[in-house]
Amino acid sequence: MTAGSVDDGKSTLIGRLLYDSRSIFADQLAAIERHSRGRHAGGIDFSLLTDGLRSEREQGITIDVAHRYFFTAKRKFVIIDAPGHIQYTRNMVTGASNAQLIVLLIDARHGVAEQTRRHAAIAGLLKIPHVVVAVNKMDLVGYSVERFKSIVADFAGIAKRLQLQNVLNIPMSALHGDNIVGRSANMTWYEGLPLLALLEEIGIGDGAGEASGRLSVQYVIRPPSGTAERRRYAGRIGSGVFQKDDHVTVLPAGFESRIVGIEMGGRAVALAYAQQSVALRLEDEFDIGRGDLMVTGELPQIGQDLEMLVIWMDEKVLQPGNRYLLQIATRSVRCVVRSIEYLLDIRTLEKHPKPSGAGLNDIVRVSVRAASPVPYDRYNEARPNGCAILIDETSYATAGACILL
Repeated sequence: MTAGSVDDGKSTLIGRLLYDSRSIFADQLAAIERHSRGRHAGGIDFSLLTDGLRSEREQGITIDVAHRYFFTAKRKFVIIDAPGHIQYTRNMVTGASNAQLIVLLIDARHGVAEQTRRHAAIAGLLKIPHVVVAVNKMDLVGYSVERFKSIVADFAGIAKRLQLQNVLNIPMSALHGDNIVGRSANMTWYEGLPLLALLEEIGIGDGAGEASGRLSVQYVIRPPSGTAERRRYAGRIGSGVFQKDDHVTVLPAGFESRIVGIEMGGRAVALAYAQQSVALRLEDEFDIGRGDLMVTGELPQIGQDLEMLVIWMDEKVLQPGNRYLLQIATRSVRCVVRSIEYLLDIRTLEKHPKPSGAGLNDIVRVSVRAASPVPYDRYNEARPNGCAILIDETSYATAGACILL
């Protein structure tokens, strides 16, 4: 995904990447050229390829999260274009939750901004495996190597405090295509790969090799009456591998059984792994429903008292004593916020203990008490089953994105 502050060039970067890699249909290109002529004189406005809402095009900003798909000879990509404005940070969190790599743009003229810090902090909290720092608009600073090195040094301190992993730095000009698909003739001092080559080469895991399997039951498929078929339990595998004859534990009840059949797309398969949607048949008949967790390998934790980092996404202030619905995968339980341990100051990255509350876009550590035991993993150990959301019971809107500790 792309992230960064307002007007750092996120949409232009994606548009240029699609254009230079020849991933745009002829009719799309013709429409963009028409709209570009209507907005300003000059070349193509590449941001129009991702800013699809009318309000986005009129204001020249990104509001909603846009997804674009393209492929090269080496890899398929899903690009998530996240908004930069602070009031749309919740949209950025939504996009980042499934990202394997984040391209964090920084305007070479302005350097690291507050929203850059916020997006970097969210990338660190969500443990996005790879971070590419794209110092954009280098053409506006004369392609200065000194300016690039200064920004890289500033961000390195932030990355260290946020414990960001696998950070790479690229100088570029999205508008002119420098270091996007091909190497820049204007920055011969840069010896690294251009962005597209880096995206093609970087190593990405799919979670299939994780030892412990997690499948949260989404739907129970009941057999027709009068048949000898068993019930099937449908859901998406969060991590690990499920194979026929594997022993599984169903939580939170603790039932144990054996997998006698796996179906995917209407056909029987011998095994399935992370990110695939399947239906399992078990050897035994138990009372299993939506929200139950099927586990292979090491068991997760089960408890009512949970510690979590929360990215607050509601205009209503989060305060101790507030009640919400806590949803982990497909399981929802009522909960109460017992305390707020600290608030993370985005500007200084310092932790302020025991704040009275948390407002929109604040990042806080909280303790909650669930109404009933819930199975969960620590986010660092199993990302899909280690995240949750807090839901406002009155509006059923997402109030906070949670990372379980």
